[in-house]
Amino acid sequence: MKRETIFLKIVIVLMALPVLAICIFVVPPLSSFVAELLPEWAFLQWIFMIALYITAIAYFIALYQSLKLLSYIDKNIAFSELSVKALKNIKYCALTIMGIYILCLPLILYMAQVDDAPGLGGLGMVITFGAFVIAVFAAVLQKLFENAIEIKSENDLTV
Repeated sequence: MKRETIFLKIVIVLMALPVLAICIFVVPPLSSFVAELLPEWAFLQWIFMIALYITAIAYFIALYQSLKLLSYIDKNIAFSELSVKALKNIKYCALTIMGIYILCLPLILYMAQVDDAPGLGGLGMVITFGAFVIAVFAAVLQKLFENAIEIKSENDLTV
């Protein structure tokens, strides 16, 4: 393991810990709050919980793909089809998170209005926008890596 990427790998692992804690300690009470807000639509509690857990799974998959990308950098195969595939998976994970939060945003905004917590609505929008930025950045990097691989293969054929 190279020293250049060990710090980034530690940061990625540290990024996973708060989300894991939120999944364990925050999501169940938050989903039961949805059932209290809308007793006639209590089934939304389960849909909201499943949606949050799906976004957490997509987040962990994206972190795993980032770790794989760093391992490719360690092995000096950063500009390969494996890296492009990892970036494509990160892009799809970010789009999944964005889509689920867009679908859940009306419920989040309603919860924020009833509980008089404007930060909750803002947090939902920030997560959605952040996932969009990550998806765009991953798509740009994916295209950049594809172009670099193409140039590399042309240079290999020239020599």
